[in-house]
Amino acid sequence: MSHQKILILDFGSQVTQLIARRVREAHVYCEVHPCDVSSDWVREYAKDGTLKGVILSGSHASVYEVDDKAPDAVFELGIPVLGICYGMQTMANQLGGKVEAGHTREFGYAEVRAHGHTALLKDIQDFSTPEGHGMLKVWMSHGDKVTQLPEGFKVMASTPSCPIAGMADEARRFYAVQFHPEVTHTVQGQALLNRFVLDICGTKPDWIMRDHIAEAVASIRQQVGDEEVILGLSGGVDSSVAAALIHRAIGDQLTCVFVDHGLLRLNEGDMVMDMFAGKLHAKVIRVDASDLFLGKLAGVSEPEAKRKIIGGLFVDVFKQEAAKLKAGAGGHKGASFLAQGTIYPDVIESGGAKSKKAVTIKSHHNVGGLPEQLGLKLLEPLRDLFKDEVRELGVALG
Repeated sequence: MSHQKILILDFGSQVTQLIARRVREAHVYCEVHPCDVSSDWVREYAKDGTLKGVILSGSHASVYEVDDKAPDAVFELGIPVLGICYGMQTMANQLGGKVEAGHTREFGYAEVRAHGHTALLKDIQDFSTPEGHGMLKVWMSHGDKVTQLPEGFKVMASTPSCPIAGMADEARRFYAVQFHPEVTHTVQGQALLNRFVLDICGTKPDWIMRDHIAEAVASIRQQVGDEEVILGLSGGVDSSVAAALIHRAIGDQLTCVFVDHGLLRLNEGDMVMDMFAGKLHAKVIRVDASDLFLGKLAGVSEPEAKRKIIGGLFVDVFKQEAAKLKAGAGGHKGASFLAQGTIYPDVIESGGAKSKKAVTIKSHHNVGGLPEQLGLKLLEPLRDLFKDEVRELGVALG
C-alpha cells in the first residue's frame, strides 16, 4: 500500500481507537502503535515519505508518575504533530514546558474558549460569547495540566480552571489540546481532526473501501500464489467478508469450514450456506457442532468465560476439519494457508496487552497460536480494517 498515512502513538487511553476511527472517516489511512517505539523505529517508519503527521493519544497516567514519552524523532521529522490530553502534557514536558497536578479535576462537559485564530481552530466554533469569543463544546478528562508553555508556543484555548487548554507552535506545526476531539461529546471534534489531517498535514483522502478491493485482491493473490486456503466461517461479519474477499481473489483455492455452533439466530446457518455455497459458489463444509457447544456452555453466565469456551471449542472443531483438508482428503491437494477474519481492533487490543500500556478490553480467539498448532501459514486480509470499514467492504463486495 502506498497511501499517505498518519501515525497515532498510543499512551494507553481507552479511546485511542476512536482517534484512528475519526482519521479513517476522513478517508486517510492511519495506524496505531505503542508509545514506546524507538526513535529509530519512527525514522524507519517515515523513510518512504508517506508519513504526513503524528497524533499523541491520551492516557490514564500522569506525566510525572510514568516515563511514557513520545520518541524524540517525532519532534525532529519536520511534520505536524497533534497532542491530545496526555499527548499535550508530554509534548509540553518534552519541549521545555511545565506540567502540574491540577487542583480541580475536569471530567465531562466543558466550554473552551479559542484564542489567536490558529490554523487548527480558525472558524471552528459552536457559539460565540457577547464579547465575540469563539467557544467550543468539548469533553475533558484530566487531572494534570500544562502550567507553562514550551518556547515558541502560544495559548490556543482556555477554560476558567485550565488557562492552557490548547497550545500551538505554528512555525513547527505542533498543536495540542487538553480536551478529547475523538469523542462525539466534543461537537466539533471531527472538524478539528479533519483540519489537522487534511489541511495541516496535507494528506490525500484516498482510503476508500470500494477502491481497497483491488489492492486487497492483488495482495492476496501475491501472498497465496497457487496454494490452497482454508477459512473458519462463523457466519459473523468479519469471517464472512474475509471469505467473500478471498474468494474474489482466488476462487476455488479457498475452502470454508462453517462450524455451526448453535448460537446463531434462527435459520442463520442456512442463510450462511445459501450465501456462500449458493450465491458465491464457494466451497463450504458445514459442521453441525451445536450439541457440543451448548452442552459445554450450560450453566456458564460470565461473558469472558463464555468467550473462552466458545473460542476453545471453535478451535478444536476447526482443527479436526482443517487436519483432514491439510492432509488432502476429499480431492483437495492439501491446504497451506489458514485465513482468519482478524480485524484492526483485535490487533490493537492484543498488542496493547503485550506492551502493558493499554487496558486489555477483552480476549480475541482469532489472535493466537492456531496457525502454529495446524502448521499453516496465516492469511489475514482484514487486519488493517475497523468493523465499520469491514461492513463497507462487504457491501462493496455485494
